[in-house]
Amino acid sequence: MHPFKSISYVSPKAGTRLVVLGAVHGDETCGTRAIERVVAEIDAATLTLVSGRVTFVPVTNPLAYAEKRRAGERNLNRKLQPTDAPREYEDHVANWLCPLLAEHEVLLDVHSFRAPGVPFVFIGPRDNAGPLEPFAQAAGEEALALRLGVDRVVDGWLATYAAGTARRNELAAAHRDAMLDLDPAFGIGTTEYMRSVGGYAVTLECGQHEDPGAVDVACRAIVNTLAHLRLIDAADPAPAAHIDALSLCEVVDKTDAADAFARPWQGFDRVAAGERIGTRADGTAIDAPFDGVIVFPNASALAGQEWFYLARESIRFRGATGAASAGAGSAAAV
Repeated sequence: MHPFKSISYVSPKAGTRLVVLGAVHGDETCGTRAIERVVAEIDAATLTLVSGRVTFVPVTNPLAYAEKRRAGERNLNRKLQPTDAPREYEDHVANWLCPLLAEHEVLLDVHSFRAPGVPFVFIGPRDNAGPLEPFAQAAGEEALALRLGVDRVVDGWLATYAAGTARRNELAAAHRDAMLDLDPAFGIGTTEYMRSVGGYAVTLECGQHEDPGAVDVACRAIVNTLAHLRLIDAADPAPAAHIDALSLCEVVDKTDAADAFARPWQGFDRVAAGERIGTRADGTAIDAPFDGVIVFPNASALAGQEWFYLARESIRFRGATGAASAGAGSAAAV
């Protein structure tokens, strides 16, 4: 079994406890390369930790990384939780990773996506006391997101996934051959788990898997995070002057391998209410229910997998940046 590795640096001076993850998905290596660069700088004293603790996990899923694919035996970033009865390799990862996350206060999880596109960051919900994802540190996530060096922010992940559960139950009844996960907890990944144990977290999507520029995006974000949290002796990075803000609000799964898109959608393409997005294998049309943006279209999804998301423009960052709008024409998919 592949071993797990983390690298920690601890300052004598108290401060924030940060954890940085790379290769949660094994074919997303920009975080691994960026962590290697930053670790080399710390070891060479080019970067000096002046307070707190930072832990780097260059390869979070060693099996998937070794096989150069998204998952080993399953997607680590779904239904992430410890278990007393591990069955798949990712269960063993979770039993090691979840306690490590709980030792820290802030998580930066570094990812990439399949198609060419613009980097963006996922954040969690607004502060709330609801049953799904109660949270009280939205200000911390928003401040960090503004300083990562990207200008697009997306929220609404877990709420959208939970809302999709009811639809999955209906689809499972109608399409018994579709292997749909009917548990809302299936949407819990690293950031959601981090919030559940009292921390806050962001997921940075740095660019296309093979784009060497994605490593530069990841490096800049890691160093900016260290500076923003005052772990290194550097000025707090200036917040982004403008943010394109989106909120996910719909997820649609494939129920048959023959389900097909109406055209080759790219991430963040705009869709108009009533516009044809795709067609089910039985001929049922799938039209956009509102004016919005298509996110994470995955033409190669298997039956039972997420096929695409829909998002609406958000005004969440308008007060922080002076403007917020949903851009179009850039491509991304995870």
